[in-house]
Amino acid sequence: GRRKTPLDLKTTEAHLCTVDLRLRLLGGLPFFAQLSEQELAAINQKFREVGYLPTDFIYHAGDPAARLFVVAEGLIKVFQTAANGRSVLLDLLASGEFFGSLSIAGTPAYPDTTQAHSPACVLSISAEDFRQILDQQPGVAMKVLDALAARLQAANERVFLISSAPVEKRVAVTLLKLAAKLGRQDRLGLLIETPLSRENLADMTGSTPESVSRVVSQFQKAGWIATGRQWIALQDPPALQAIVDRLDP
Repeated sequence: GRRKTPLDLKTTEAHLCTVDLRLRLLGGLPFFAQLSEQELAAINQKFREVGYLPTDFIYHAGDPAARLFVVAEGLIKVFQTAANGRSVLLDLLASGEFFGSLSIAGTPAYPDTTQAHSPACVLSISAEDFRQILDQQPGVAMKVLDALAARLQAANERVFLISSAPVEKRVAVTLLKLAAKLGRQDRLGLLIETPLSRENLADMTGSTPESVSRVVSQFQKAGWIATGRQWIALQDPPALQAIVDRLDP
């Protein structure tokens, strides 16, 4: 019979971001992880929450970098606009991930645009309030430097991957990263439930939709993945990891 889609659509409303959820998310951030419950509770007071519908913008590239954001629920896409006007997807952010202004010295403008990819609840704090926390918590400031260094390393690794790795490896790396972030176990495999077009994968891998389609078809025929409308299931993650490990550089 016809295979049913495993897609499980969900809705998120801002008022569902409970205090317990907020504290858990803030405590999970790398620069707040060492703080006590009392310190986290005080910091939580400085954060505000906003609910977004799909396609709502959080900020645009070039806007003053005035706030740091944390995804509470839902998905946020990060993209830039190319010279030809096409939107280039850079990343999909899930619960517990942060974005926006994180610079200790202050950043004049956001380098990218962020938009709700699904119903979402987002926490945010002003750059001024965040710097006050850094002044009061020197340990947090050091952790922020570590987070900035990790971001820079990840960006460098992505540039290296896109500039030198075969398309098969780029697609395998991207699928494994998305599965680690968004996947859940399902009868079809490790399921990524989100609208993700060939164009999106091409953006994230620095490739073309045609090349990505070829690789995705290759992975499907091998039985490593299954795809449908708005979902991808990794049926053999070790095989994809083997692609990553085998193909140079």
